[in-house]
Amino acid sequence: MAEFWNEYGMIILEGLRDTTIMVVASTIFAYIVGLPLGVLLIVTRPGGIWEHPWLNRIVGWIINIGRSIPFLILMILMLDVTKILVGTKIGVRGAIPPLVASAAPFIARMVESSLSEVDAGVVEAAQSMGASPWQIIRKVYLPEARPSLILGAAVSIVTIIAYTTIAGTIGAGGLGDLAVRYGYVRREMEMMAATVILIVIMVQIIQSLFSWLSTKLDKRLR
Repeated sequence: MAEFWNEYGMIILEGLRDTTIMVVASTIFAYIVGLPLGVLLIVTRPGGIWEHPWLNRIVGWIINIGRSIPFLILMILMLDVTKILVGTKIGVRGAIPPLVASAAPFIARMVESSLSEVDAGVVEAAQSMGASPWQIIRKVYLPEARPSLILGAAVSIVTIIAYTTIAGTIGAGGLGDLAVRYGYVRREMEMMAATVILIVIMVQIIQSLFSWLSTKLDKRLR
């Protein structure tokens, strides 16, 4: 073990760093896109607080298309767009645009699902008091759905971690790249095991942390 760490320790730490950067950056940008889309799906649906069925159908159609494209294919399709956006098609920067494009529709549906759990009576009470759609979104929907949104965030981040390992197979770096270059190509099973263990640890930490946070913020459990 000591010999393995002396030889590959820095490489593993660099891979872990690259994966963390990809996950954090992609999650932030994916939520910047996906959260408003999820809210828009809820408020524009039939019977929603800002009912626009045609807009709801268009947004839902776009999201469904985004969700239906496999991540590996999406990365290839976006190579030229990625080059324009971040100046490179490979590496950590090159992986972020397709990660965002793939995760944002998934997040939008997660947000839609979380907000749909909000008690309709609470929303109707806010409307009866004259609250605007924006006030209802900000003061009713998002606060009431916080526990569910947090659990959804955990699922979204774990999904993005899985995507980063796929991105590593075509030069994005990170733990996925190490698994391919050392574990698959060179048949160094110790490196493969190390990358898998680190990914499992990351997933467990995220899931446990977000589950704890969701429980702390859930008013029904107080």
